[in-house]
Amino acid sequence: MLNGNHIQGTEHIGFLLLPGFSMMAFFSAVEPLRIANRMAGHQLYDWTLIGLSEEPVTASNGMTLLVDHGMADVRHLPALAVCSGFDPEQWIGRGLMAWLNRLDQGGCRIGALDTGAVVLAEAGLLKGETVTLHWESLPAFNERYPGIATCDELFLLGDKRFFCAGGAAAMDMALESIARRHGTALAVEVSEQLIHDRLRSRGDHQRMTLARRLGSHNPRLVEAVAQMESHVETPLSLQVVAQRSGISERQLQRLFADTLRTSPGAWYLGIRLDRALYLLKETDHGVLAIGLACGFSSPSTFSRAFRRRFGQSPRDARRRS
Repeated sequence: MLNGNHIQGTEHIGFLLLPGFSMMAFFSAVEPLRIANRMAGHQLYDWTLIGLSEEPVTASNGMTLLVDHGMADVRHLPALAVCSGFDPEQWIGRGLMAWLNRLDQGGCRIGALDTGAVVLAEAGLLKGETVTLHWESLPAFNERYPGIATCDELFLLGDKRFFCAGGAAAMDMALESIARRHGTALAVEVSEQLIHDRLRSRGDHQRMTLARRLGSHNPRLVEAVAQMESHVETPLSLQVVAQRSGISERQLQRLFADTLRTSPGAWYLGIRLDRALYLLKETDHGVLAIGLACGFSSPSTFSRAFRRRFGQSPRDARRRS
């Protein structure tokens, strides 16, 4: 049974592996710690794998890992990272929530990889916190937990909580942790061993810049699309989008036609409908609520626009997902 005792000077971390967890995020978090131990010549870090029970846990890629302990056997822990993947909600139960709160009350520093933030939100451990998680999961998280601040940074390291967006961002968070605790020189050595081109800061964003996504560096176009993506629930008029982009509405129309081969209105509608499709697949909100959240004033308007874009109704899209 874990009691929090470990080698003096060694930082001990528990990893709670929920079924379907992201193997990529987990390995990206652990491997820098292992290499740091090797480069330092002594044990700077050790870790424990924890499951909901003592049974092996299968990741989203189908690979299975043995765990050291079931969560019921872990009473004290200095730090814990909750590792999950798709549909973390299905593993949320009273036993897990109570266990996380007991660890928190005992002074455990608790954080999350990828969608593990959902589990911490359900446990009531994110009051006053700012959270980051995978960009694909952010819209659903914002809808479900409107009172919790979010951002799209790669990782966040606080005194009591830590978060990363999953995937390779877990490596960046681990490297930053090494730099803070043992110096930048060691973090750079570890990064080079991983053939990681540079130490990415928390301020690096998860997705490629709008300019790269759009295939254009025109600042007016980039600003216009940024305005659209930031105002989905309450869409802006094209006149306002143009004003905020520093051009006339006529210039906005021409810019979209020349660069994106469509109209700004059609592009904006596509952003809203793509968001709606994601929310239908990844949340349990009602169709009406999702339509309103994506800027549609009536169910019939939402349904017609959705069917034109995707060839099926919103309800059919949900059933098929």
